[in-house]
Amino acid sequence: MSSVTSKLPRSFVRVGWSGVLVQFAEQVSLAAAPLVAVLVFSASPAQTAVLQVAHTLPFLLFAIPVGLLVDRLNRRTVLIVSESLRAVTLALTIVLLVTEVLTFPQLVLIGFLGAVGTVAFSVAMPAVVPQLVDRDQLIQANRWVELGRSAALIAGPASAGLLASWLGASSAFVVATTLCVLGILLLLRLDIPPQSGAPRRPILRDLREAARFGWSIPVLRTIILTSFVFNIGWFIIQAIFVVYAVDILLMTPVHVGYALAASGVGMAVGAAVSPAITRRLSLGGAALLGPLGGFGAALALAATLVAPTSVLAMLSYFLFGFGPVIWAITTTSIRQAITPVGMLGRVSSLLVVATYGARPVGAALAALVSVFWGTTGCLLLATALFAAQLLYVALSPLAKLRSLQGAAAPSSDPSGG
Repeated sequence: MSSVTSKLPRSFVRVGWSGVLVQFAEQVSLAAAPLVAVLVFSASPAQTAVLQVAHTLPFLLFAIPVGLLVDRLNRRTVLIVSESLRAVTLALTIVLLVTEVLTFPQLVLIGFLGAVGTVAFSVAMPAVVPQLVDRDQLIQANRWVELGRSAALIAGPASAGLLASWLGASSAFVVATTLCVLGILLLLRLDIPPQSGAPRRPILRDLREAARFGWSIPVLRTIILTSFVFNIGWFIIQAIFVVYAVDILLMTPVHVGYALAASGVGMAVGAAVSPAITRRLSLGGAALLGPLGGFGAALALAATLVAPTSVLAMLSYFLFGFGPVIWAITTTSIRQAITPVGMLGRVSSLLVVATYGARPVGAALAALVSVFWGTTGCLLLATALFAAQLLYVALSPLAKLRSLQGAAAPSSDPSGG
């Protein structure tokens, strides 16, 4: 990682390491919360599902409002406040656990509030990066960010489990809080160039402007729609995988864990080889590997219907990490290169809503389809959706994009950025 960071501006390295710490803290806390629910409150599956809803609902409720704030306020302030909120909620959890007064409803509420901070950081981070690096460094910078995210996805849950088993559930929250505080300290020393002064306008006008911009640029429209369809298919699989793996593939809990962890490994490998890929392929060709990886992953899992083996399941999850991380690196860079600085927060929030808004849709479809056609119907439906998004991207202007310099930027900046 040092060979990459040495070529990037010091300001980006600072915010990049802060992002790594934040991602790690988030993954530790996300894994620790259900462990606390089960170990302390003997929570039922329905209760742990409620906890997951609390951790994801803020993305739907607050991504758009946060996008407006990111474009109107100092982005350094948004980053610091968002992580401070996460740190405070984690510290509060520790206090309530240690004093043995924590209740399950409190755990749900605290998780909800902490997730609001995660939403703000998730929207602000992509808006900050283009202000810190040159256009020709965007892919390199976003690769750095994705490497940190994949490392957190691999190590975070495992660390939480080990800490909870060795030192008790509260120890995982202590580590997560410490990581958050370290991330905040890095942000306090961050110098982000101020945004160009733009006149304050009615909120609804700003929202319409961002939606019109995202929809009018063909490449951005492709990214938004593909993210929505991809995540519907992804959460159809996520909703039924554990049951399918245990009941049909006869996988043990350990092997199910290996399969789920394979996506993190795929992300790490994909991020590591992305420079070689982008050197050999056009930018659109590299982006196409995301939908292609999703379709290949769905096919591998569907193949277990005729060849039930855990190896195919692990291959599927590896591909679900490998292709999409290359998609994330390339399309985030494209979005940052195309979008005026003054609109980055709002356009980023559109992607967050498209991504996270699709997930409950996918879960609901899985519940409905499984009633009539079982897990087989779910796997076939997901495979069809992944085939559709691959075909859509392959025929879109995105697949024809050669480089960031060839991205069609708007002729004027309506936001004054």
